[in-house]
Amino acid sequence: MLAAPLGATYGTLVRRLKNGSPGLHQSLPRTMEATVSVNGVITSGDQAVVSVFDHGFLYGDGVYETLRTYNRRPFLLDRHLKRLRASAERLTIAIPLHDDDFSRQLQATMAGVHPSGEVMLRILITRGIGELSYDPSACAKPTVVIIAQAHREIPEAKIRTGLRLIVASVLRNHPQSVDPSIKSNNLLNNVLAMQEALNAQADEAILLNHRGELSECSQSNLFVVRNGKVFTPPLNAGLLEGVTRNFLFEVGTELEVPVAEAVLKETDLPGLDEMFITSTTREVVPVIRVGSNQIGSGRPGPVTMRLLEQFRRRAHETTGESAAD
Repeated sequence: MLAAPLGATYGTLVRRLKNGSPGLHQSLPRTMEATVSVNGVITSGDQAVVSVFDHGFLYGDGVYETLRTYNRRPFLLDRHLKRLRASAERLTIAIPLHDDDFSRQLQATMAGVHPSGEVMLRILITRGIGELSYDPSACAKPTVVIIAQAHREIPEAKIRTGLRLIVASVLRNHPQSVDPSIKSNNLLNNVLAMQEALNAQADEAILLNHRGELSECSQSNLFVVRNGKVFTPPLNAGLLEGVTRNFLFEVGTELEVPVAEAVLKETDLPGLDEMFITSTTREVVPVIRVGSNQIGSGRPGPVTMRLLEQFRRRAHETTGESAAD
């Protein structure tokens, strides 16, 4: 709550709130500049407000999706919305918008982002505002937030040199705990894993599951290449079924590069030819080292680079233009 000087009246507080007061709205760093829609009300990021009694803030009780645009059109929007609805259904949150409504609100929110580049979009659905209670009925209706900001491409230098990863000590949560297949706002073990990576001056962290198998990374899905074939951990390894991950199976088929699921362990690392990660915002990024293990030649591999090239071509074609344009 906004602090008031000793003896200030309620009316004084109301006037300060109406007029704006230092500390009420904080200016955002340039890299966080955004346009935000909260339940259809669009403002700049530093003016967007969500109640402190929102259960998404209080308990992480909500779900989300991250999208990006190509040619200023959201890529694979239908797949992201399908997963968003599946996640919300698992939490018994009824999303109040149809897909067409989402599309219109996304476009309206994107309109506030500089038109010269691509856009990153985050959709968040929380259970809504309610009493301090775990009872879902405490919230009358969900809160719908859309964040739109300029998309920052991964530097091409990272593509040329590849990423360095670690294997985190924190485990991927057990499917019978907070199921990783739900894209929920509960991300603490991802946060802790990424903290480990940053402390080790690495780019990303691999999380093991309760069986000691590789599952996924803190912000991405994991793929390896061995003898020209591409493998990724199976869904029962306890991971989020990434939209980009699934799209890569299609890309591999187009290139006649076999892509399949396989159980992977740390002991497999020395025998790999290539490794890469995938995510909505990072596309396909080569990995050259995991901890003390060099991956293959220690340089981005040819299979990875072919997949990246075809992925980008398909993304541009899918959104209406060829990559060459």
